[in-house]
Amino acid sequence: MTSMRINLSNHPQWVLLIGGAGYIGSVLTRRMLAAGLRVRVLDRLLYDNGESIADVFDHPNFQFIRGDFRDQGTIEKALDQVGSVVQLAALVGDPICKKYQDEAKDINRDGLIRMLELPAMKAVDRFVFLSTCSNYGLQDDDTPVTEEGRLNPVSLYAETKVAVERYLLDNVADLPFSPTILRLSTAFGLSPRMRFDLTVSEFTRDLALGKDLLVYDEKTWRPYAHVQDISRTIETVLASPEQAVRGQVFNVGDDANNYTKQMIVERVKEVLPEATFRFKEGGMDPRNYRVSFKKLRDQLGITADYTVGGAIDTLARMVLKGLYHDTETRKNYYGNYEIRMDS
Repeated sequence: MTSMRINLSNHPQWVLLIGGAGYIGSVLTRRMLAAGLRVRVLDRLLYDNGESIADVFDHPNFQFIRGDFRDQGTIEKALDQVGSVVQLAALVGDPICKKYQDEAKDINRDGLIRMLELPAMKAVDRFVFLSTCSNYGLQDDDTPVTEEGRLNPVSLYAETKVAVERYLLDNVADLPFSPTILRLSTAFGLSPRMRFDLTVSEFTRDLALGKDLLVYDEKTWRPYAHVQDISRTIETVLASPEQAVRGQVFNVGDDANNYTKQMIVERVKEVLPEATFRFKEGGMDPRNYRVSFKKLRDQLGITADYTVGGAIDTLARMVLKGLYHDTETRKNYYGNYEIRMDS
């Protein structure tokens, strides 16, 4: 397994993870602390997910601020002595953005751009923006799409991400910090803030619990990436020379983890031969795209340490052993369904 250690001499005192208590952020937080970095997390805890970072709260290199990055006083406090910022915070996914459209537009797009234009951002060296491969939307064929491929967002979620990408790329020459855009594949894998509203974990859990799974549009392609591999990619970007990553866009994932929905359920059935599922055409999600990760591999040397199949094997055994027994009673902790509007 590949590891990455960031040279502290190349980084100012703190790395700020905005949204660091989330599904990816809580994994990245632990990796960075293990690498000796000073990590500050700013998070609203929209899903009552504070326990995802509870065990690192008293770590000598960890600080936590509960708050909204759109509040100028809060973000200025969070940016104090910060050299690198990773923007994980967003309303992530099509359903949650559709449910909270005004919040999605302001959190994912307008509020973020306002933050980037604050004077306090002038002291920042690196800014990593987590975008999404959902920006590719509906492609004409199964040819893996590169970073230069046509963007075709088919949801509000993807539209907000495309807008921020365009802002960063259009202004890259004038920005005081070095921006890098990471278009993430659909995430999978274990996390302190586990999510079961994502395809790999949802299918695996439901079939392990003996549910009759209904799968829409089983032939549609998606790329997938493990939360550890995503976190390692972020670390690699921060550790890379600025000229290698400034104004660059990278698809994050691995060619081997391009799957159709049918391929995923068939892989689950290898572990759970008694599992039953049905396919149906005409779902609400029209996305269909395979993605190329050649640039990530060639320029940053990153290939996946984790596979979809391996994650399915592990999660299926965990569910069968009774772990994650509370996914229905604590549904919102395990998925992006509702947000706390008062947080």
